[in-house]
Amino acid sequence: RSFWGWLNAVFNKVDHERIRAVGPDRAASEWLLRCGALVRYQGSPKWQQDYNGLPTGPRGKYKIEAINATDSCIMYRGFDYLDGLEHVMDIKLEKCMYIQDECLQRLSQTSNLQRSLQKLKIISCGNVTDRGILALHKLTNLEYLYLSDLPGIREKEKTFRVLQQALPNLELELDLE
Repeated sequence: RSFWGWLNAVFNKVDHERIRAVGPDRAASEWLLRCGALVRYQGSPKWQQDYNGLPTGPRGKYKIEAINATDSCIMYRGFDYLDGLEHVMDIKLEKCMYIQDECLQRLSQTSNLQRSLQKLKIISCGNVTDRGILALHKLTNLEYLYLSDLPGIREKEKTFRVLQQALPNLELELDLE
């Protein structure tokens, strides 16, 4: 177990030189695919899942529009890769064992995501608590939030009431026991 944790930490190490060299979308694509996530680019219906098949072209041609991190090993340490992404509208975090409250706080403090993110799904991420969900209030353009199988959420009614007050246009869909 500790070997995999160490390897995942290596996969999540941010390479700022790489971001400068290839641009934020390409560098973030490499990080996400390395960690087992999928990305979808603006204007493309298909998900990119093959690291070796990443599209080439002029810097900035491919803009990440959606991220599906199902079963991926993304963790807080790699979230600096999200800073330069300006077109991400949809993120799905499902069965992400390293996603915890600090990740959601970091996500909601990313100014580009505050502007672009419209749809967020958080499913079966056992380390997420009420604190992480409440942090999402800074995602002012969020239109849809789906929460399912999050045992760390203890004060459901209070948490969702506060979130709805902060984001009155938010459609909140819950599948929590």
